[in-house]
Amino acid sequence: MNEHNPHAASTSQSTSLAPNDLDAFWMPFTANRAFRARPRLIAGAEGMHYVTVDGRRILDGAAGLWCCNAGHGREPIVRAIQAQAAQLDFSPTFQYGHPAAFTLASRLAELAPGDLNHVFFANSGSEAADTALKIAIAYWQARGKATKTRLIGRERGYHGVGFGGISVGGISGNRKSFGTLLAGVDHLPHTYNRAEQAFTHGQPAWGAHLADELERLVALHDASTIAAVIVEPMAGSTGVLPPPQGYLERLRALCDRHDILLIYDEVITGFGRLGAPFAAERFGVVPDMLTFAKGVTSGTVPMGGVIARAGVFEAFMQGPPHMIELFHGYTYSAHPLACAAGLAALDLYRDEDLFARARKLEKAFGDAVQALKGLPGVLDIRNIGLAAGIDLAPAKDDAGKDAPGKRGLAAIESGFHDHDVLLRLGGDTIALSPPLIASEDDIAALVDRVAGVIAATG
Repeated sequence: MNEHNPHAASTSQSTSLAPNDLDAFWMPFTANRAFRARPRLIAGAEGMHYVTVDGRRILDGAAGLWCCNAGHGREPIVRAIQAQAAQLDFSPTFQYGHPAAFTLASRLAELAPGDLNHVFFANSGSEAADTALKIAIAYWQARGKATKTRLIGRERGYHGVGFGGISVGGISGNRKSFGTLLAGVDHLPHTYNRAEQAFTHGQPAWGAHLADELERLVALHDASTIAAVIVEPMAGSTGVLPPPQGYLERLRALCDRHDILLIYDEVITGFGRLGAPFAAERFGVVPDMLTFAKGVTSGTVPMGGVIARAGVFEAFMQGPPHMIELFHGYTYSAHPLACAAGLAALDLYRDEDLFARARKLEKAFGDAVQALKGLPGVLDIRNIGLAAGIDLAPAKDDAGKDAPGKRGLAAIESGFHDHDVLLRLGGDTIALSPPLIASEDDIAALVDRVAGVIAATG
C-alpha cells in the first residue's frame, strides 16, 4: 500500500486497460512509428510510481512531465476534484465568476514575491506564454506607447507550442516546420558553454555577461520598439540550464533601464522544483509577469496562467468601468475542477512543506546525479533544485555518423522496458525532475536505474 494514496487501484486491475488499437491516436512529441513497434503504456499511478498495463511499477524520474510535484494519486486532490465535479462542473468566467477562482488567485498571489498579485488563468503553459506576450503588447498600448511591440526571447528557450511561444522560443525543432512565425521577434543568446560550465552544481560562475546582449538588441531595434523580454529562469526542456550567477540580476537592471517588461516562464520552475514557490523568490529577482502551469494542480487537471505586477494590471483599469479591459481569455479559464485541484495541491505543498523538502534534498540529489560523471558517453551534468540534465554522446547511424536523438529514444525504451524508470529525454539529454515527495532512497534508486540506462545505450 502506498503511503501517499492508500486507496490507489491495485496493479492487477491495470491489465484490462490495454487498448486493442494504437493507430487512431496521433501522439504529441512522439516518434509514433517507433512507439507502435514497442509501446510504453501506463495504466495507473501512485506516489512515486507509474503502473504499466502488465502491472509493473515504474519509478517516475520526471514528475510525469515536470508537473506531478506532489506525487501521483494524492487522495486530498482526488477528493477535491470529485467533490467539485458533483457541485459545479462548469461555470463561465466571461462576465461571471465562481468562488474557487478568486480563492485560488488570492492564494497564488500570496505565494508570488513582490507585488506580483494579479492572476489571469489559462489552461496550459503554452496558453500562459501567449497570454503574457499579449498582455505585454496591450500594456504598452494602454500606456500610450503603441510602438513597443517587439518581443525578445532566448536561444534554446521553450515557451510552449502556440505561435507566440514558438516565435519567442529558441528550440529549432519546435520552429522549423511552421513558417515565418510572428514578425518583430529577436533572441538573446543562450547561457550554456560546456567548456566553462561542465559538471556544475547549481548556478555556474561563468555567463552573467551574456545578459548584456540585450544592449546590442536595444541598439539594433531601439527600446521604443521593444515590449518585453521572456526567459525561463532555469531553462528546462532544453536540458536543464541553470542561470549563471548574476545573469538574472543584470537582465532585470537592463529591462528597467530601457523600460522593457521582463517575463519569467515559470511553468517548470514554479511550485517547488527549485526549492521555493517560484524561481523569482529563489533567485531574488522579481519579473513584471510570470507564467505558471504544471505543478499548480500537481498535473491532475490542466491549468496555467499569468501573475502580473500591480502596475501592469492597473494600466488596464483606466477606461470606462463598463468596458472590457482585456479582450482575451479561454472558455476553460479558471475551470472549477482545475481550481479545486489547485487549491488542494497548494494545501498539500503547505501541509507537507514540500518546497522546503525539495531544497533540503537538493544537495543529496545533486551529489547522486553528479556521481554519474565518468560513465561512458556522459558529456556533462547540470543540476539545481530537484532538476538535472545529463548530456549523452549521440549514437551513430549505419554510416558511422552522429544520429542525434537515436540514443535518446533508446534510453526511453531501455528505461521503461528494462530498468523500470520513466525518463524525460530532449534529444540525447536526460532531464530528471522527480516528484518532491522523493526520499533519499528514491533518489538513489533513480540514479542507479539511470546508470543502467546509460550503460545499456552507450
